[in-house]
Amino acid sequence: MIRFCMLIILFLVSLLSFSRAPAYYLWLLAIGVTEFPLVFAGATVLLITSGIWLRKYRHAGTIIGIITLLIFLSSIFRAYGVAKGIAQDMVKSLTDTTGPNQPVLFKSDTPFGFWNLFKGTTEVPYKTLTYVKYSDTSMSMDFYQAKAFNLSSLHPAIDLPEIPSDKHPCVIIVHGGSWAGGDNKQLPELNSYLATKGYNVAAINYRLAPKYQTPAPVEDIRAAIAYLKKHANELHIDTTNFVLLGRSAGAQIALLAAYTMHEASLKGVIDFYGPADMVWGYSKPSNPLIMNSRKVMGDYVGGTYKQVPEKYFASSPLEFVSRQSVPTLIIHGGNDVLVSPEHSRRLNLKLQQNGIKHYWLKLPWATHGFDYNLNGPGGQLSTYAVETFLNTITQ
Repeated sequence: MIRFCMLIILFLVSLLSFSRAPAYYLWLLAIGVTEFPLVFAGATVLLITSGIWLRKYRHAGTIIGIITLLIFLSSIFRAYGVAKGIAQDMVKSLTDTTGPNQPVLFKSDTPFGFWNLFKGTTEVPYKTLTYVKYSDTSMSMDFYQAKAFNLSSLHPAIDLPEIPSDKHPCVIIVHGGSWAGGDNKQLPELNSYLATKGYNVAAINYRLAPKYQTPAPVEDIRAAIAYLKKHANELHIDTTNFVLLGRSAGAQIALLAAYTMHEASLKGVIDFYGPADMVWGYSKPSNPLIMNSRKVMGDYVGGTYKQVPEKYFASSPLEFVSRQSVPTLIIHGGNDVLVSPEHSRRLNLKLQQNGIKHYWLKLPWATHGFDYNLNGPGGQLSTYAVETFLNTITQ
């Protein structure tokens, strides 16, 4: 009976692979279910095999257990499905296949592999630098020095122009946290990974709400770029190759900065599940059992939509997309319960209308923060997309 009840519980938990979490702690559980599927699958196998000699509920429990096991493994099966087309889709989206001088899409390794689920992560040391001082505060960044990496190894048939070996592109990471929390220590695994692939990484802190409101964080990004340019020689930065990468609230900041700063050295922006349409987002708040999104937005923008509608428009990145906008990579999970995938759909449409090179990586099973596990199904695919995007736009 205990085995049967535990299998029922696991079955209900497995449904988070296909449905959106109805509450905060279930959302956290959903990250584990979809990005650490082998852990839950292993627990299910143990329960199935433990009931071989039982009589009561043996067959019913075994059937439920097998169904539960397949559901837990479904994110792996679906990851293989997404991986099949990602390289070809990125070629179509990020390169001009009709022009005489076709840019090369430098693809990274296999988009998804089962054995990569067991891999560890590399830790690259970083140094903390103060990049700007204001009258009442100062902002710091964690800087990860790029390791030597030869892009030609990704496409040996192409002769690349010689680039000084000590100069590398720089990716500026903007953390999430609902504009009011979090810091640049979040999810550092991708920072180290990119450094091993030849990219400098600057993970920045920025001024937080409610004390500081939009556009303060965008001004911080501008200050970070100015600092990195000023210290480019000692930090070995190629000052013609900056890319912004943001997660959640940080993605809104990164997108807004990318589309409004008109910075010539900025080559692209990467959006991990970010709110791109603040007006629509306020009109469709998230589940209050997970987050009071209207309060979060009001603290950042400076009031409700009724009080300051113009500020909601001014902080909506898609309002500033134009034919001069930089290439964009959008990554969003279909089961995101904090930031609706509708934001990415709207941004994707606006980029299409303006003829901007971009790619939208859709992960149907994934929820908000799925990239917590760099080696999970969503983590592998998003890392592949990020690396391929960077290799292409900074070549």
